[in-house]
Amino acid sequence: MIAVALRNLRHRPGGFVATFLSAFLGATLLMAFASLFDTAAGADPASSESLTTTAGVGGGWCLIIVAFAVTSTLSLAVRQRADQVALLRRVGATTRQLRRMIVGEAAAVALVASAVAVPAGYALGRVLVGLLQNTGQVADAVHPAFGRFALGIGFGVTLLGALAAGIATGRRTAGPPRTRPARPRLRRLAGLLFLLVGGNCAALTATLMDGKGIDAMQTAGQAGIWASIGLALLAPELLRLVTAVVGPAVRRCGATGELAVSGVAARTRLLAGAVMPVLLFTGVATGTVYMQDIEDRAAAGQPQPDYAQDIQTLNYVVVGMITLFVAIMLVNTLIAATTHRRREFAQHRLAGATRGQLLAMVSLEGVLVTATGVLGGAAASLFTILPFGAARTDQVWPDASPLTFGAVAAVAVALTGAALIQTTRRAVRGPATAAVRA
Repeated sequence: MIAVALRNLRHRPGGFVATFLSAFLGATLLMAFASLFDTAAGADPASSESLTTTAGVGGGWCLIIVAFAVTSTLSLAVRQRADQVALLRRVGATTRQLRRMIVGEAAAVALVASAVAVPAGYALGRVLVGLLQNTGQVADAVHPAFGRFALGIGFGVTLLGALAAGIATGRRTAGPPRTRPARPRLRRLAGLLFLLVGGNCAALTATLMDGKGIDAMQTAGQAGIWASIGLALLAPELLRLVTAVVGPAVRRCGATGELAVSGVAARTRLLAGAVMPVLLFTGVATGTVYMQDIEDRAAAGQPQPDYAQDIQTLNYVVVGMITLFVAIMLVNTLIAATTHRRREFAQHRLAGATRGQLLAMVSLEGVLVTATGVLGGAAASLFTILPFGAARTDQVWPDASPLTFGAVAAVAVALTGAALIQTTRRAVRGPATAAVRA
């Protein structure tokens, strides 16, 4: 089955683009942050501390987001090949062989993506060192290094993450239909567990970290990220809830609205993969930016510890990296999910639907997906904003402008809309009869 996996990669490269890009960007981020450990080995004590802190915190959070993203994109790619898996099963492939094929594909993609990511990781690592030097956290005499930590962590973590994702995906999709659990209890339990961890960090921020100044960021930032991951794992449930509430208004748009609501209801699990990156992007970006804004207001005119600049830089570096990664994950997921519907769109056209109606239907589906992600992300960001505001300014609801959230939501809407509309336009090109036969 390993040979089958390699042939799949060679003959169907398009089906693995989203997984490759997720693994590539993840390896790039991991190598960049890990290279700071290599640089720290030859730096003075003060610079070494700043480099190690940035590498540990930034790389750690990137690791969590990368593992989450690779798993979701790989799961989507395998689910889209349900017909191939069913065909292989009919010709005699066993469950173990199918799982081995999926894991082999994941490992091969991870190795290629990691190799391609080396130059990008090297360049990004130099950018991070330069950023720390520009803010005075690292001495100008320190030279960027890229060695065993960058390569070992980049290749090792990306490969292990892909293997874990492949094993998890294989268990869910390659097993006989009768053995698949009707309810994804593990996913829901994991989501609730992450929410509890986020709630615990939020409680610690509002109580133990009250009056600790900038140190409260350590637990407040974690609270929002854990909560974002927890709610992202509950994306199917959130999408059903938002569809039930907003669906009646969407149905008023006529036949296209009715089709959009029905389509979301029928493909909740598939579209939940698009909700996840929107939610992560909104939750992490909103929570971090508002937290830094609250800190800037509270610290105005007051003496700050030496490491305050380190934390501020780290906040913006982490949110920038995660935002970039999640944005690409969002576009990849939407493109993969929409392209897979080419045959469905052709059937609609043969039944009398126009290209304009299909674009309107997909746009309304995008409204439900985006609304779910933005609202979920807003809820997750409160795990950071409210306790940090209470600990830093003694205000349960901090004095912050809503424009920041509006800007984050606008970016999410723009990314989602552009990916959906452009992909749908390509999917409905050409004669419908040819797409149905494909």
